[in-house]
Amino acid sequence: MITPPYLQKGDTVAIVATARKHINDDLKLVQEFLENWGLKILIGSSIGLDNHQLAGTDEDRAKDFQTQMNNPNVKAIWCVRGGYGTVRMVDLIDFSTFKRNPKWVIGFSDVTVLHSHLNTMGFQSIHGIMPVNIPRATPEAKESLRKALFGESLSYSIPYDKMNKLGKAKGELVGGNLSILYSLFGSASAIDCTDKILFLEDLDEYLYHIDRMLMNLKRNGCLESLKGIVVGSMTKMNDNEIPWGKNALEIIQDITQKYNIPIVYNFPAGHIPDNRALVFGRQVTLEVSENGTVLKFE
Repeated sequence: MITPPYLQKGDTVAIVATARKHINDDLKLVQEFLENWGLKILIGSSIGLDNHQLAGTDEDRAKDFQTQMNNPNVKAIWCVRGGYGTVRMVDLIDFSTFKRNPKWVIGFSDVTVLHSHLNTMGFQSIHGIMPVNIPRATPEAKESLRKALFGESLSYSIPYDKMNKLGKAKGELVGGNLSILYSLFGSASAIDCTDKILFLEDLDEYLYHIDRMLMNLKRNGCLESLKGIVVGSMTKMNDNEIPWGKNALEIIQDITQKYNIPIVYNFPAGHIPDNRALVFGRQVTLEVSENGTVLKFE
């Protein structure tokens, strides 16, 4: 997997909207945030556009992303927020310039579309907080993004969870938002699960939807080909009037229990303030023991 050049002080980060609109174009807080790291900010043309739920038309969002991707002065593209809409514009993008001069693409949630698409092309990307999250993000989440962007050592140690499945594995980290991954299977942007360590998180889904999506991963052979699973936050889940009978983590545990691979639950990443940065496409070592879990990036 190709690693884009790490950032250096003085580099420029472009802020774009690939999905839901961000009509509040006052990004002073984001500018201060990046300037504290010695970086410059470039506000993309998609910021402030308003097309119902989306930040302008699909063509508007694709054009802005293309412009920042082709701009040699931009060293990273930071998606301002998630929501829905990235899948509508990804096929309008020409990645030929990016392949010659890759740069970091940053975000999570709906940005999973870009992470997955870049992974199929052989490029690493960063799953982490977005500008809209800065006010609520923990210092640890912010610092982890800085480390990932500047190429510093990245490793996480978290406490033992009784739901965990113990073991040790090494492989390439892939994944993101479960709903998005589920929607991409069968398309050109679908990840290859073979020998990978899969990260999953989700927000505001019905519990039976979680079961259905996991069953899809199981039936298409993804789960049985994995080396390990990292389960992040499953936030604000919904249930029906007649309860499903298991929470989101229990659903995952039930469907994955037959696989002899390490699985860690409640990893600090996803739709939570403590959303630690993950470098997708990077080789990691996952060690899950009774003493806790360590996820270490090469």
